[in-house]
Amino acid sequence: MKVGIIGAGSIGLLFASYLNRAVEVTIYTRTAEQAVEINKHGILLYKGEICKKSSVRALPISQWEGDENVTIITVKQYQLEPIIDKISNLSASANNILFLQNGMGHLKQLESIQSENIFVGSIEHGAAKENNFTVSHNGAGITKVAVFKGNEGKLKEFITAMPDDFPFVFHENFYSMLLGKLVVNAVINPLTSLLSVKNGALIENPYYFNEVQKVYSEIASILLLEDSAWHFEQVVQVCRKTADNRSSMLKDLEAGRPTEVDAILGYLINEAKIQHKEAPLISQLFNLIKGKEQVDGSELV
Repeated sequence: MKVGIIGAGSIGLLFASYLNRAVEVTIYTRTAEQAVEINKHGILLYKGEICKKSSVRALPISQWEGDENVTIITVKQYQLEPIIDKISNLSASANNILFLQNGMGHLKQLESIQSENIFVGSIEHGAAKENNFTVSHNGAGITKVAVFKGNEGKLKEFITAMPDDFPFVFHENFYSMLLGKLVVNAVINPLTSLLSVKNGALIENPYYFNEVQKVYSEIASILLLEDSAWHFEQVVQVCRKTADNRSSMLKDLEAGRPTEVDAILGYLINEAKIQHKEAPLISQLFNLIKGKEQVDGSELV
């Protein structure tokens, strides 16, 4: 099986390193320079003190022709538009595409894609990009996947080919699958970003935890969550399991990059408007994150 991975950030490098042990992987990079470095050094994967090297073929995204059996899109939501345009131009050959983005704001974009099979996923791994060819695997988890449009056969065939130490789990309903991750991201990411704290601080500090409860309550109301207690417990468990981790949104702000706040909180604000509901806490968090992006110069990146 041939697998293409578009995006060579932390998640792209992580997936390329593990998947290359079981299938033939080509990783597509934003710059030609990064492709040269990966082809020269391979991908170095650190898990604790152990380092493993994977020889993975790398090409700039301009050379992607969509001829792999499955292509995984690991870029962030705000980087999707040119890739979706490219997919549309390759519609005859680009099929079986798996999108791995945070939030749910990108689902509208996926509706326009004419490819036969479109899949979506939710990642529970923690990873940090150290340089253009080195990634640290900071927290092992699973990757949940589901069919957004098309046939589940190709997705299940892909899952079967994956290495045992990097599991993929099939879900019947893409909406419920992504909903769980959205709730966790919508609570943890904005609060840790604005407070500049690791995930564990949200449940260890009683004042922070009070805000966690308030924000969650507003999210649960907007999403009409049926099992609200279960979803809240998932937020607490993620904070506990990833206590020493910094959220992806916090790392983006620290690095002066745009965040995925539009895909996460922006989606919730839009849902609240559709229901004619007020969302004062979510709106305030959204504006503060966007403000920090502007102050930090992220909008120029």
